[in-house]
This record gives sequence, structure tokens and C-alpha cells, in this order.
Amino acid sequence: MYNRRDFIRQSALAGAGVLLAPSVFSLGKSQIEKVVVGVVGTNSRGHYLARMFAQLPNVEVGYICDVDQKVLDKTVAEIEKLTGKKPKGEKDVRKLVEAKDLDALVIAAPDHWHAPATLMALKAGKHVYVEKPCSHNPAEGEMLVAAAEKYKKVVQMGNQRRSFPRMIEAMQELHQGIIGRVYFAKGWYANARKPIGIGNVAPVPAHLDYELWQGPAPRKPFKDNLIHYNWHWFWNWGTGEALNNGTHEIDMMRWGLGVDYPTKVVSAGGRFAFKDDWETPDTQTITYEFANNTAMTWEGRSCNDYDEARSGRGVIFYGEKGTMVIPGGDDYKVYELGSKLIKEVKTTIQQADATNTMGMGEKLDSLHLQNFVDAIRGKVKHNSPIIDGHKSTLLPQLGNIAYRAGNTIHLDASGKIKDNKAAAALWSREYEKGWEMKL
Repeated sequence: MYNRRDFIRQSALAGAGVLLAPSVFSLGKSQIEKVVVGVVGTNSRGHYLARMFAQLPNVEVGYICDVDQKVLDKTVAEIEKLTGKKPKGEKDVRKLVEAKDLDALVIAAPDHWHAPATLMALKAGKHVYVEKPCSHNPAEGEMLVAAAEKYKKVVQMGNQRRSFPRMIEAMQELHQGIIGRVYFAKGWYANARKPIGIGNVAPVPAHLDYELWQGPAPRKPFKDNLIHYNWHWFWNWGTGEALNNGTHEIDMMRWGLGVDYPTKVVSAGGRFAFKDDWETPDTQTITYEFANNTAMTWEGRSCNDYDEARSGRGVIFYGEKGTMVIPGGDDYKVYELGSKLIKEVKTTIQQADATNTMGMGEKLDSLHLQNFVDAIRGKVKHNSPIIDGHKSTLLPQLGNIAYRAGNTIHLDASGKIKDNKAAAALWSREYEKGWEMKL
């Protein structure tokens, strides 16, 4: 097992490797082979990921996939300008995964596509980097865990803080008792999102394949306030702020507390800020209790960006001897009881842009991508295997289920809902006929 110094040194080297030329690596033959990736869904986060993958040593963005022809053309042109080589454009991910020279699929399409596209790629023999949340519902997450085991491929979720060197250090500090036994954690995300209005049924733009955009989801008419971002706030395609952003804080809290599945989940909230088509809560709290006598809570404020602890997002850990504050990026502070600051650690890589919808910053986020491709090469273990990605996705999903069911959820040791038919009914979803997920 690595000690603290080994972890920090390894993370620092990984960070340096993102920024240096391939010649600085001392890799075996299997480790220097080029990794060809295809990026799916490139209007926002996917465009950002395509740029980052294209700049990694010995990685080629060979394919861009998007159902919007304008987005597809724009991203292809951008990667060609950046690398000097034009990636192939493809509209349909089902065709893309058949490409013989494709090693890995990078998925940043809307949430309802994450698990189905991952499964398609695994069945085609490809590795997968899937953005959070890894699934639209718990049943899909369970299927991805089974599929990764069945098809023996690397599947990494985009909870990139798992690869931030100071966050690795902070978690080690917690587990080694810097604030004593940690018994409670609080996470939050705040933004100032505007109303989305009341959408009108409208003709689908000629450049958009709306049928393919909906894919596995049951069909709904196209409205003029849905694409490209507002789908996040509709249950048919999105998962609300709890999974859009809360997945990150909940993952960190689960990591710090050293827990897997909760025994009890409670959630409250609603669409309080505006009256419009937005279905998911814009204001939400989720509280979890665990069998090891610990608890955590997450607060989402989509429409009020008051900065708590001077950050629009973050995590605070409370222990018997003090408190650790992580303000959303790769920095942390430790306070003893009495609120005296006893340690402050700042990033050596990049100051994070905590609530930027594109990402935390290319230098920081690239560490997670580098870890993924190095895991494909057999050089390292990936920092976020799908079993951990699933657990950290399941928790905010359980929060949404508790909110929608309108009651407290109790769970068994494996994370399954007990004695609650209304909640259990939300464990999975209906699919458009012909799009069902099958191992």
C-alpha cells in the first residue's frame, strides 16, 4: 500500500506528464501504443473533453459523434485545427462503436444516453470514459458494473477529483485521523441559473436528429426550450442538479467518510425560484445516514449563487478533533476545534474554476483523463472504477427518489430500497421500444 509521500509523488508525476512531451515517459512497449478515442456529445463538456484528450501524449481523437450536424462540424474543425489531423465525424454512436481502430469511447451526451452508450461500447470491445452521472437510474448503474466485469474493459467515470493530487492527499489525511474520527460531512453547489420559460412544441431544426437524440428515452415532442442544456431539468432525459453537479460533492464525501451505501435517505426541495417548465428541484437538500454512525448532507441551490466558504461549491468534513474544508478544487484547509486554522494546502497545478459548467480547468481535469488512458495501457489502476462511480451516482439518485416518492427511504446493506413500493418503482425506467439495455 502506498504511503502519503508515494501518493503525492505519483500524483505530481502524473500531473507533470499531462503537460510534457511523450518523450519524458519511460514506458514499456505496451504502454506507448497510441490510444484512439471517439467523443460522443460535443456541444459543451464533450467539446472540452475532446480538446483535452487531443492534447494528451500519444492519444488521438479519431472520431467525433454528435446528433447535431452543426455541433459535429464545429468540433471536427476544432480538433483538426488543434492537432493537424481531421477526426472522422459520425452521427450515430451505434455505428461509431463498430470502428475497428477505436480503442475507447468518451461519453458526454445527455444523461439518458450515458449507460446505454457505455454498454454498447463495452459489448463492442471498447474501453469507456463516461461523464457523471454514469447512469440515469440505479438499475442502469448495476448493469454497467456487471458489464465491466463481463467484458473486462476499463470503465472510468468523470469524477475527476479522484485524480487531483491534493484531494488524494486530503483523503489520506482524513483517513489517518488529522481531525479525529470523521462523523459528518456537508457538501453544496450554488449557481444563479435563469428561468427556462414555458416551451412551445416546435419543428425540429434541420441540423438536429431529434429522434436519435432521444434514443433510449420514451418519446416526447420537441420543444423550443429543451436543447442543448435545459434537458437537465426534465426527468425523462436529465437527473437534476443533484446528479448534474452534486455527484462530485457526494463522491468526495463518500470517499472521505469511507462509506458505500446508506441506511437512510431523506430529501426535501422543489422548484421554488421560478414558475416554468423546469421539473427537477432547483433547491434541494439530501441527507444520508450510514451504518458506521456517520452522516452527510448535500445542498443544491441552482438559482442562488451565494458563496458558502467563499466558493460556489465544496465539502466540509467534521471530526472529533476539528474540521476540513475543501472549497471545490484542489485545495483544502484544516481547523482544530475552536476554529483555529492549523493547515492550509494549495494546489500546485491550477486554481480551479469551481462552478464553470465546462470543467474545473484543463490542467486539473486532464489528470483524470491521463489516468484513464494509462489504465488502458496497463500502466496504472484507474482512479474511478465503475463500481465506485456507480456507488457515488447511486447516492444522489436515491436522493431524487426520496424527493419524488415524498418519503424517507430505508436501505439494506447492499443499497437496495426496503419496504417502499413508491420509491422502488423509480429504481429503473421505461425505454423506447427497441432501445432496452441488455447485457
